[in-house]
Amino acid sequence: MRKTVLVLVETVDDYLPLLEQAGYQLIRAPSPQLRAEAIRHHADAIDVVLTRGPLGLTAAEIQALRRLQIICVIGAGYEQVDLAAAAARGITVTNGAGANANAVADHAMALMLALLRDIPRADASIRHGEWNRVISPSVTGKRLGILGLGAVGQAIARRAHQGFDMPISYHSRTPRQDLPYTCYDSSLHLAEAVDILLVATPGGADTRHLVDAPVLDALGAKGFLVNIARASVVDTQALVAALQQGRLAGAALDVFDDEPQVPDALKALGNTVLTPHVAGQSPEAARDTLALVLRNLQAFFAGEPVLTAVLP
Repeated sequence: MRKTVLVLVETVDDYLPLLEQAGYQLIRAPSPQLRAEAIRHHADAIDVVLTRGPLGLTAAEIQALRRLQIICVIGAGYEQVDLAAAAARGITVTNGAGANANAVADHAMALMLALLRDIPRADASIRHGEWNRVISPSVTGKRLGILGLGAVGQAIARRAHQGFDMPISYHSRTPRQDLPYTCYDSSLHLAEAVDILLVATPGGADTRHLVDAPVLDALGAKGFLVNIARASVVDTQALVAALQQGRLAGAALDVFDDEPQVPDALKALGNTVLTPHVAGQSPEAARDTLALVLRNLQAFFAGEPVLTAVLP
């Protein structure tokens, strides 16, 4: 019997045929209205939900989907999936840990370079017929602190250390004895020791506002913040204040609290670089993400352990 997948994501459409070719029937519902309608009309047919961290899956939706057996989250984050509700039903949850790590790491480095070298303003000045040769900091040799050292954090660390001779420090729930980087016991102590603080940790209640006003003050007036993880990890109000008051040199952000809305205060600042949550998006990342989803589904329905299980 064919399994039915409710697809809530909108960023991997080109590679969804991988699932169809493997025999899965898809119900695409990339908007809130289509999502509600699909759950209302097809609750008894859906075996799998394909979602991403910010879209999640609520306890009420899990309860309504009476045939649901497995939830596959693309990307590493799964903060809006109700893991307790899934566990209560015996539903397996997987994520896409590592599948888009290279794309995110590439984007993180691009943001870092653009921010420190002031690329957006230099480009804009040329387009306006100006010739403003502003002196901006080098990236090579800067001390990089990474908040979260999972697959993405490690990919960033390799690029920064090997390509730009950057000393690497980090703060993570689990110290990595196998890696040659300096571990700090808190985000505050990490910020005190680095020039650039890069956020690569999952979102959720455990990491909410891990980067707050004291952390930003510890980073200092010559420090930079880069966030390619989740906006909830950074206190946006405190960040805006630090940038406006010159207590932080600059920030590059790919994630925001109320996407797609971006605070006007951030857009008005000359010391920010902003991108619309695209760090993990590339054709290669979408292909690898769907391939991992497919491998997880094949293992699950064959009665084998899934590759990237998320524990409640």
